[in-house]
Amino acid sequence: MDWESLFNLILIPFSVGYVAGSIPFGLILSYAAGYGDIRKIGSNNIGATNVLRTGNKLLAVATLLTDMGKGSIPILILFGGFPAMQYSEMWGAEMSIVIAIISGIGAIIGHCFPIWLKFKGGKGVATTLGVLLAAVPYSGLIAIATWLVVAFTTRYSSLSALCAVAVAPIATYFIYGGSTAVICAAITIFVWLRHKENIQRLLSGTESKISGSKG
Repeated sequence: MDWESLFNLILIPFSVGYVAGSIPFGLILSYAAGYGDIRKIGSNNIGATNVLRTGNKLLAVATLLTDMGKGSIPILILFGGFPAMQYSEMWGAEMSIVIAIISGIGAIIGHCFPIWLKFKGGKGVATTLGVLLAAVPYSGLIAIATWLVVAFTTRYSSLSALCAVAVAPIATYFIYGGSTAVICAAITIFVWLRHKENIQRLLSGTESKISGSKG
């Protein structure tokens, strides 16, 4: 495979992922439900945790699922199924998963830096989980299980996210291989950097906990 073919092979999935990821479902759904601009309350974020601050749990779940879908659906469409289970014989198993995750990286970056919102978006956790579920489903399930356990025991959404994405590359290494794990680790670092303020608040004991109440 020449460099031009490899570039196109990477550029197309990344671009498709970015366009899908940049759709601000949290903002769209909040407007549709009559709550206005979700960026004007709470953490000023467009993600599900901030949507939950409206007090509408169903709306928050809808935001969570659509943000996850931004990461998973483009991969499933591009690859005709879960890359880790049904892959192209031309690329091989691990290369197929790597390209799928590159599409996912596009979706994560699109969510965090959407062109429609002057590149000011969310933190990419739900979209990352969607990417993991589609590209490396067993790692995705482990990450989601980690999120749920930490969320129910600590009530910190940010801590749950940090633990979930930290577990993902470790699980990926043992299940899918080193190259895939390296890319997952890069995603983990990116998501952690997006949570640097949350990390500071966690360390200082001032981080807010998950709440379904308005405000």
